Amino acid sequence: MKDLSLYVLDIAMNSVRAGAKHIAITLEEDSHAVLTLTIRDDGCGMSQEQVQRLFDPFYTTRKTRSVGLGVPFLQMLARQTGGDVTVVSKSAAEFADHGTVVTAVFHTDHIDFIPLGDLTESILTLIQGSPDVDFVYRHSTPSGSVKMDTAEMRSVLGEDISLGSYEVLAFIREFLHEQHQQIQ
Repeated sequence: MKDLSLYVLDIAMNSVRAGAKHIAITLEEDSHAVLTLTIRDDGCGMSQEQVQRLFDPFYTTRKTRSVGLGVPFLQMLARQTGGDVTVVSKSAAEFADHGTVVTAVFHTDHIDFIPLGDLTESILTLIQGSPDVDFVYRHSTPSGSVKMDTAEMRSVLGEDISLGSYEVLAFIREFLHEQHQQIQ
């Protein structure tokens, strides 16, 4: 994958496949050139054995392919910049407050830091593919922040209008583009 937004999409889609109803995607850039990406969900979670195996590129729970490169490559990219990736998960079989938190830390001033990519399109793809899931997206930089919460949008629009409709997606695209321009 050529940019960070595609890793956001991949990990969040894993959250959707894990049955998550609430997914929070947070990017925090500080004034010391550190970017922290956190994706938190309330999906079915994983056992500790699964979490340990998650960093093995030849481990996946998918039936359509025999490798799972997303998290191992994300870890490699983070480590190349002097950062790292952590995964904390609680399995629904063991915990009432189940879910998974993936955190990746990057040093953005390092030569090996990959571009952020088009975060707006990744968020739109998630909403369009799973309009009934609550997504909270926040991107903070020293110059400002972008925030979008689909539960808030759903409460304003009502139950009869899908977040996956063309008009709503076009509004979200414009809203996020405008906010991203203000923090660059």
